Amino acid sequence: MVDKNIYIIQGEISTVVGAIKRNSRWNTHTPLDEEQDPLLSSFGNLKDVLNNIKELSDVEPNIFLRPFLEVVRSEDTTGPITGLALTSVNKFLSYGLIDANHEAAAEAIENMADAVTHARFVGTDPASDEVVLMKILQVLRTLLLTPVGAHLTNESVCEIMQSCFRICFEMRLSELLRKSAEHTLVDMVQLLFSRLPHFKEEAKSYVGTNMKKLKMRAGGMSESSKWKKQKRSPRPPRHMVRSPSCQMEPIQSSTLSNNNLSGGVPFIEQGSSTSSLSTSESTGSSIPSPTTTDSGLDTCSKATSREDLSDLEQCSSSSTILPGTGQAEPAQSASVESIPEVLEDKESTTEQSESTSVHDMDYVNPRGVRFTQSTQRDGASLIPYGLPCLRELFRFLISLTNPHDRHNTDAMMHMGLQLLTVALESAHIANCQSLLGLVKDELCRHLFQLLSVDRMNLYASSIRACFLLFESMRVHLKFQLEMYLKKLMDIITSENIKMPYEMKEVALEALVQLWRIPSFVTELYINYDCDFYCSNLFEDLTKLLSKNAFPVSGQLYTTHLLSLEALLTVIDSTEAHCQAKVLNSTHQDQSSEALSESEKGYKFLVFNPQAENAPCPPTSGHLMAETMKLGRQDQGDTDAAEMRAPKKPERFSSCLPDCQELMEIRAKKKLLIAGTEQFNQKPKKGIQFLQEKGLLSNPMDNNQVAQWLRENHRLDKKMIGECISDRKNMELLDSFVNTFTFQGLRIDEALRLYLETFRLPGEAPVIQRLLETFTDNWHKVNGSPFMSNDAGFSLAYAVIMLNTDQHNHNVRKQNIPMTIEQFKKNLKGVNGNKDFDQDMLEDIYNAIKNEEIVMPDEQTGLVKENYVWSVLLHRGATSEGLFLHLPPGSYDHDLFTMTWGPTIAALSYVFDKSLDDNIIQKAITGFRKCAMIAAHYGFSDVFDNLIISLCKFTTLSSESVENLPTVFGSNSKAQTAARTVFDLAHQHGNILREGWKNIMDSMLQLFRAELLPKVMVEVEDFVEPCGKISLQREETPSNRGESAVLSFVNWLTLSGAEQSGLRGPSTENQEAKQAAILCIKQCDPEKLITESKFLQLESLQELMKALISVSPDEDTYDEEDAAFSLEMLLRIVLENRDRVSCVWQTVRDHLCQLCVHANESCFLVERAVVGLLRLAIRLLRREDISSQVLLSLRLLLMMKPHVMSRVSREVAYGLHELLKTNAANIHSTDDWYTLFSLLECIGAGVKPPASFQFTSTSTDNDTGAQSDSELSSHHPSEVCLDRGYTSDSEVYTEHSKTRIPRSTTDVDVASSGWLMVGKDDLETSKTPAVNSKAQLNHPLVNQYSLTLGQDLGQHDTKSLIKCVETLSFIVRDAAHVTPDNFELCVRAIRVFVEASLNGGYRNHDKKKSYKYDSSKSRMRKKAGAREKEGSSGTRRGGSRASSQRPSRSHSDDEEDEGVPASYHTVSLQLLDLMHTLHTRAASIYSSWAEEQRHLEAAGRKIEADSQTLWTSCWCPLLQGIAWLCCDARRQVRMQALTYLQRALLVHDLQTLDATEWESCFNKVLFPLLTKLLENISPADVGGMEETRMRGCTLLSKVFLQHLSPLLSLPTFAALWLTILDFMDKYMHAGSSDLLLEAIPESLKNMLLVMDTAGIFHSADSKTGYSDLWEITWERIVCFLPHLKEELFKQTVIPETVQSASPAGRPPSPQASSQPAQPPSPVPVPVPVAPGETQNQSSPGPPSIPPMPVPLTSPAQAPSTLSQPPLILQPLASPLQVGVPPMSLPIILNPALIEATSPVPLLSGQRPASPSDEVM
Repeated sequence: MVDKNIYIIQGEISTVVGAIKRNSRWNTHTPLDEEQDPLLSSFGNLKDVLNNIKELSDVEPNIFLRPFLEVVRSEDTTGPITGLALTSVNKFLSYGLIDANHEAAAEAIENMADAVTHARFVGTDPASDEVVLMKILQVLRTLLLTPVGAHLTNESVCEIMQSCFRICFEMRLSELLRKSAEHTLVDMVQLLFSRLPHFKEEAKSYVGTNMKKLKMRAGGMSESSKWKKQKRSPRPPRHMVRSPSCQMEPIQSSTLSNNNLSGGVPFIEQGSSTSSLSTSESTGSSIPSPTTTDSGLDTCSKATSREDLSDLEQCSSSSTILPGTGQAEPAQSASVESIPEVLEDKESTTEQSESTSVHDMDYVNPRGVRFTQSTQRDGASLIPYGLPCLRELFRFLISLTNPHDRHNTDAMMHMGLQLLTVALESAHIANCQSLLGLVKDELCRHLFQLLSVDRMNLYASSIRACFLLFESMRVHLKFQLEMYLKKLMDIITSENIKMPYEMKEVALEALVQLWRIPSFVTELYINYDCDFYCSNLFEDLTKLLSKNAFPVSGQLYTTHLLSLEALLTVIDSTEAHCQAKVLNSTHQDQSSEALSESEKGYKFLVFNPQAENAPCPPTSGHLMAETMKLGRQDQGDTDAAEMRAPKKPERFSSCLPDCQELMEIRAKKKLLIAGTEQFNQKPKKGIQFLQEKGLLSNPMDNNQVAQWLRENHRLDKKMIGECISDRKNMELLDSFVNTFTFQGLRIDEALRLYLETFRLPGEAPVIQRLLETFTDNWHKVNGSPFMSNDAGFSLAYAVIMLNTDQHNHNVRKQNIPMTIEQFKKNLKGVNGNKDFDQDMLEDIYNAIKNEEIVMPDEQTGLVKENYVWSVLLHRGATSEGLFLHLPPGSYDHDLFTMTWGPTIAALSYVFDKSLDDNIIQKAITGFRKCAMIAAHYGFSDVFDNLIISLCKFTTLSSESVENLPTVFGSNSKAQTAARTVFDLAHQHGNILREGWKNIMDSMLQLFRAELLPKVMVEVEDFVEPCGKISLQREETPSNRGESAVLSFVNWLTLSGAEQSGLRGPSTENQEAKQAAILCIKQCDPEKLITESKFLQLESLQELMKALISVSPDEDTYDEEDAAFSLEMLLRIVLENRDRVSCVWQTVRDHLCQLCVHANESCFLVERAVVGLLRLAIRLLRREDISSQVLLSLRLLLMMKPHVMSRVSREVAYGLHELLKTNAANIHSTDDWYTLFSLLECIGAGVKPPASFQFTSTSTDNDTGAQSDSELSSHHPSEVCLDRGYTSDSEVYTEHSKTRIPRSTTDVDVASSGWLMVGKDDLETSKTPAVNSKAQLNHPLVNQYSLTLGQDLGQHDTKSLIKCVETLSFIVRDAAHVTPDNFELCVRAIRVFVEASLNGGYRNHDKKKSYKYDSSKSRMRKKAGAREKEGSSGTRRGGSRASSQRPSRSHSDDEEDEGVPASYHTVSLQLLDLMHTLHTRAASIYSSWAEEQRHLEAAGRKIEADSQTLWTSCWCPLLQGIAWLCCDARRQVRMQALTYLQRALLVHDLQTLDATEWESCFNKVLFPLLTKLLENISPADVGGMEETRMRGCTLLSKVFLQHLSPLLSLPTFAALWLTILDFMDKYMHAGSSDLLLEAIPESLKNMLLVMDTAGIFHSADSKTGYSDLWEITWERIVCFLPHLKEELFKQTVIPETVQSASPAGRPPSPQASSQPAQPPSPVPVPVPVAPGETQNQSSPGPPSIPPMPVPLTSPAQAPSTLSQPPLILQPLASPLQVGVPPMSLPIILNPALIEATSPVPLLSGQRPASPSDEVM
């Protein structure tokens, strides 16, 4: 089967042939001529060939292409025919008929390119001619963009491009055609540059001389301009021949369709079609530039080789690679005609197929076809195009953008920019050295020049190109980037009115875009801000942007927002890096991959339109390049360059210097700048300054200074000249000259370098000195080329003169510039009488003439610009030009430190001014990100600043409270700000410091405006039944108890908002308030408290400080605010229980301030007290802090008494709670002492121990003078009454006579229980030192009084009841009674006994004067505060006063009815407690002793003997019960007596010895009887009689039961006489007969028993009776004269009975109705109390010898409970509350006792009290 492709070709042949024939016939050709027509005959031959083959591949492509190409080339064909031939060629390409793998393909393609670029035809009319041009474009595009296009040579590619450019720039062509050419070019450039990575650079040595062919010229210019241009280039144009048709033809003709029309008029203007090669100077720049040499060929002077581009623009190498050897050798033929061949190895093959392999040294194309070197044309192999054509194209494009070249029209520049953009987008040019050279110099130069044009499209395009450039190549363009950014800054800040706003906008956008490049900003900072001789780009730009974000007019424009956006990009990226660090561990792997991707520059989607199956041309050049690239495996090679270890700048110690190092560099840079400024005024001063600062060594090191002069570009060149030319600095000049390397430079080149570094001074001698030093150095390093140094000096001088002559305007005006001949003539014979080398002089002359030696700081305009640019390029070439490329996020910390201030300021401004939601949102996001970064790096100052700014926007602190809900609720911006503030505080509270104050102020405002959630204003309370109380009082207008005046005041103080509120708020206001409440709810302010446990300690402390600062101060102080802050503080402490020890001191001091220094009770004090107790309740469980917490409860004892009494109820309830939950956690006596003292002060109105008052004044320095209450407590005259308890010796003397002055310190922190005054006390009373442990064992009490002698103040009934409840809780639970608190407990019970006596009578007397209504006092306080605050004050003026809780007023009106009953219960409760303790004491103590024996603890020894029990427990308890026996209420009295009787007769007491029993009489019974003699209850006479009678009976019972031990006492007589005394008094006390009958009976009983015991008998006396008998009757006769006869008429005294006791008798004497029975004379058995076990031995005479009463220290020990005794029902009697009598001291008659006592009482007793009683 015949190949279908053959038919396609045959079809095309007939089409073209047909057209030619039709055309010929019109020209009247005969058919014969057709045969001779060469075009037709070649087609005929082709037909024959095609008919003889089956496969198209059997023939070479050239064969079937040649006829068509001849048609294209022919000048005689008309446009339409040429067009058809072109269409056919295009079809062959599109269908892929030319097999790229065919060995002759390259030649065919080369032919095709040549033919199409040189197509000629006879023009007809412009429209149809353009169609042909269009087809030419189409073919060229298809040719380059199909796979076979890869075979094109460099020259062909250049010609193809050239043809397209011509069409593009020919303005006479239609726009459509020009645009098509433009698009074609875009595709071509895309293809070529996308393939750049596949091309290899040629080795420098092979830069061939043949690149001339590749030069491209801009076409479409006028003839005249072309000639002018050529005239200006330094050499005559080469290889140009003027052909008759006015065409310039290079040797290898490459002109575009200059078709001669029939009339001979060239279609395109003559000369415009040249592709002639001019030097690069003439190419694109009207200024000859020193650095552009003509690809290393046009060396018109040595000067240009300074920045020699022959190194960089490596041109086509002229070498062949011999097959098999791989050795490259220079090509033999270097004629213009022969094209050298390079066979590249596999890395550099231009395009690769899936199966790339190179065998031997053949070239393999993408289709896998191998080209051997047989494909030759004219003896030279065809090399596929590569880098040379790209470089030439790139150079040409750059030349198009030169704004100073007047041939470049706007359209051309725009086109150039557009194509350069495509090139930069497509390729990573940085890897290609030869292109990089062009980029560094001309490209950057032209782009920057375009920034100052006023044509917007050029300006915008150049900015776009700059972005692409710096995005990918900034590493190589350090100083170019600096210049670019400075230009942008100038544009943005420009004040020029002509500067369009859009330009500023575009410049800002460019900045934002750059800022967004990852790590760009960081690199700016490191490479410029941290470089000694660069400007602080980052800092300056940040300042600029910040300033620019603030609108001057107040109107927000896009520029402002763009500036803000740029600032935010830094924040965004930093924040993203911080987030990434946080998430790092999880996503590490993915992120590293992503990074490596992004670092490779542009990544495009790879789209492969499978080249094999799709011969049709791809849609774009880029995609084509991608398909050609497929299958390459060696990509790594291109990256190898990047992978090389980066060089590091000398100023850094490593490639990633640490922050410390950067700080040092920046500090040094500041000094350098300061030094430079001083140098520029006076060189000596600058150097001196730097020496002082240690940056230059002292004494001066010339080399160092010279180096500094060379490298510091900020120095004034004029000053450098002055400095080095100074006579004193000769050595410095030598060093300066030595810093240059003049080796190998011609003298004028060296001089050029030398003179550009400083300004040559004007004085001749100075110039001479500078030049001499220069020529000496130059002459030496260049091996003395002249006869002498002088010759060199003269030549140098001549060069300077020549430069002035040629370029100085002033000189040129006067005369014609010097010619070369004159120059040579001037230097005749100067070189040691010989001439210099004439060629050299010519070169020097040309170099100077063509390019001036620029004297710095003199020139302006273009000359100066050129100079500045060359300096920039020099710097870039040195190590200074190193640019560190950094990983993103490297120095975020430093950057943020520099940017946060400006950014937050700008954000605040924009947030404040903007109304657009999006912008507000953007600002908020900015704030959040700043916060996140600040938190990440722990920048508290930043975070505080941010919170403070945001707090302003919430309007919470600025609005008045009345308007707040409305204003806040209707202001969405404020709400957003509030949400943000709280959110940030929740998230990053850890780093808040100062900001807490602002947040707390806002919270307070919300509280005042009642916008906080209910939970936050409800606080715990002990007294309220529901356990909660609201800090915001509800207003209840109905029960206002104030006078009309007050109501009027209230009405006045209400502000307008409130008045309207009374009329009912408007619906908008209500809605606003609802919105406000909802917003605050979303803010969740409570979370600040609950989450405070996660705060760092420092932040927590700041938060607490902020809350404490709201405490009272005079003017603005508002009690409720303070209470609210206090509540928050307490909640926070409780949330932070785990680390409360760190903050405890702060809180304690605050509470101390509130409680102790309060002068009147108020809501705040009450909250502080409750708060302290709440803390104690919760914190006692924590071992580490419990003791401190309990210690701080003493603050309550330090409060002023009248304040304390008002909060007593709260304290009582709180203490109850505390002990109920935590009694088990209290272990030390000190702590128990505190608690019991509190209970007593609160419940019973005891004055706090003086020690507390005292410490309060001494420890808190801020109390200044002591207040009255504090002073009075130390008053010496009162001490004894208050708490001095009189000793034994005082009992028998008048109370009033002796007062022992005591130091207040005795009653100390630890003064527990009953202290005895001992000798030690008296001696130590002068020393105020306090030792609590010693004190504990020194109970001091008047043991001979039933009362504790406490001065009880007024107490609150409910508090008393609660305290007693608390006490009973402790006592009834055995676990809570411990050795630490036992005595304290006993004492407390007694205090309450006294308080509750007679139904709390003390309270009722005082109550009337004390009546207290808190609401009134608060009202006064408030009103005062309000007046001060004026209208701006808080909202609830008087209303607040009216809304008091009445229950807090402690006025007992509402309680009075229940009082007697409650007191009654309390008394009975106390009785029961005392009894319980009494009965359990022994067992408790013994179990303690037992425990201690096991533990063998070191501390105090716990004894369980009877002595200990008596002093510390039994005696005080009995005294307590006895005191209740003196109660005015009958029922209480009777019950107490019953308890007392039971207690005294309980069997545990049998173990007591005589002395203890004696003290029982002295301390319990006698004081009781003394007290009962008083008129306790006048209303209840009968009841009192009965009580007295029971008292007497009890006395006799006890006496008789314990007669035996008592007899052994030396003081027995005194005791007995005292008893008789009482009998006497009681006989006369009553008004009824009850006592008259009962007392004689008791007395008879006692006498009989005593007689029976033989006490009255004495064998020694004459009568047989003892002295006691005598004394007894003497006393009895006084009141019962007849008793003796009645009793002892016939009594015989039996001597057998040892002792007797009436214990066994029935308790008849208690019934007043029964007459007393006379006792039977029958001897009574040994006393055993009923209910006692029999095993108790009878208490015979005590074993201890008679001695004064020893009182042991209160030692303690637990024991088992003994059986409860029988309880007698008290008689029911009406309760009466009598008028309290005065309390009298017990007065015994000392004289009587002394006279009758066998052993003197007082003499023995007195020493006993101080000595023996002291342990």
